[in-house]
Amino acid sequence: MRILLVASAFNSLTQRVHAELRDRRHTVEVHLATAGDEPLRAAVRGFAPDLVIAPMLTTALPRDVWSAVTCLIVHPGPPGDRGPSALDWAIHEDAPLWGVTVLQADELMDAGPVWASAPCPLPPVAKSDLYRNEVSDAAVEAVLRAVRRFASGTHTPRPQSGPDWRAPDHTRPFLRQEVRRIDWARDTTDTVVLKLRAADSRPGVLDELLGGAWYLHGGHPERALRGRPGELLATRAGALCRATRDGAVWIPELRRRRTPGGPATFKLPAVTALGDALPALPELPAPVMPAGDDPVWSDIRYREDGPVGFLRFSFPGGAMSTGHCRRLLDAYRFALTRPTAVLVLGGGRDFFSNGIHLNVIEAAADPAAESWANINAIDDLVEAVLTTTDRLVVAALGGNAAAGGVMLALAADEVWCRRGSVLNPHYRLMGLHGSEYWTYSLPRRVGAAQAARLTGAALPVSAAAALRAGLVDRVLPCTPQEFGPAAARLARLTAASPTVYGRIAAKKAAREADERVRPLADHRTAELAVMHRQFFDPQAPYHALRSAFVRKLPAPAPGA
Repeated sequence: MRILLVASAFNSLTQRVHAELRDRRHTVEVHLATAGDEPLRAAVRGFAPDLVIAPMLTTALPRDVWSAVTCLIVHPGPPGDRGPSALDWAIHEDAPLWGVTVLQADELMDAGPVWASAPCPLPPVAKSDLYRNEVSDAAVEAVLRAVRRFASGTHTPRPQSGPDWRAPDHTRPFLRQEVRRIDWARDTTDTVVLKLRAADSRPGVLDELLGGAWYLHGGHPERALRGRPGELLATRAGALCRATRDGAVWIPELRRRRTPGGPATFKLPAVTALGDALPALPELPAPVMPAGDDPVWSDIRYREDGPVGFLRFSFPGGAMSTGHCRRLLDAYRFALTRPTAVLVLGGGRDFFSNGIHLNVIEAAADPAAESWANINAIDDLVEAVLTTTDRLVVAALGGNAAAGGVMLALAADEVWCRRGSVLNPHYRLMGLHGSEYWTYSLPRRVGAAQAARLTGAALPVSAAAALRAGLVDRVLPCTPQEFGPAAARLARLTAASPTVYGRIAAKKAAREADERVRPLADHRTAELAVMHRQFFDPQAPYHALRSAFVRKLPAPAPGA
């Protein structure tokens, strides 16, 4: 079928739906509903879709569109749930189970006939993580079922009224900041963390901090530190520790409240966002390899299980700043000192990596210089993975990866990903050529022709399509919560294989042979020569595209 996706942004769910539908041979186009109804009407006339699907839409479809062609809306709530803050309310109320409903656009928001629905659990993680994982899984299941039912021509969707409709009407309002607000004197650590999780990554929790209005993004409990409720206690890896009534929380990111008529603001690491306004606080680094029962929060952790090492990292939004890359490289070098045969890089349930940190770059005094520092820092990390020849390295992608994050994964000997992962192995939409040794690692895996197609098309790739293309070696058919344990079991089996040391010897020989054909340094030099021009030319498209991206504004037209 011809399916038009209408979305407010080409976000993670829209990308996954796009990739899954293309895998099933549907002809799919995307229209971003950012410029009013007329461009949408033109898109519908020009594409002539059999079906319109809205995976993530913050505005209503015009009546003349949904009355002319069947339009299906993906609502992140179970049947009967209605309102714009469905998932936020579910997390705010600590609901253990939730769901996704695919319903037909109608006069009333979220009240049209239901084509399909699917349940999903809500483990205690942040909203953005849930949205990209459990909610995404349920949404894709429901969308594909709805598409099959529509294609059959025999299915009648269920109206949300009448004797056959038994789901209670659960209409709730927009979840406002008055409800989200943290009472530092009364709220427990668990309550504060729940409020922060329900607001991640948008809109954040509005709060007063050092005399300014800030949105707080992300939250991790701290059980050991204590202080006066609301007091800033320490920093760690760019995050702030703030005291609650009975403990404290780590807050990784802040976003300044936008002033009336002022420019759009964007998230930054908390310490970076506050800058000189931050008082002197102790920096409390976490050990890279904490004791097994140590509950300390850290964005980088290493552990071992016999001959297998696990280096797990989790950076907000998957973005890796210069500092992130350098700290991860230090941890990787530490992991290489350990007596293991297999090293698993990643293994968390959310983003693996999306490459360089565009927000930090945008906020820098000299964005070109910070871009250059960031790309060299991630190149150093990728080089360390590519030149590891004394053990097997596995990249384990529990969530999505894009741009340099995909190329970081491809530097490993094997790439494993979860069935719901989406890969974006390209840079073009940010006006960049890219580095991270992709001109070596991508053609090495998929061939030169396929590498050119992937980087040129700039489209999301599903886990199944990535497996077929050779981008990944294994797809693990498991839930997000199961991915880490499943990858660990597979890594232990790999390390126990009688062939493991032969494979290590073979990879060492292959790396030496490749180096004789063309040294890695040549790839890096050539890639960075192009990147340097793109970074330091103030007229290069990268700068306008980056600025629009971090502020969540429409991308500028080519040549604008």
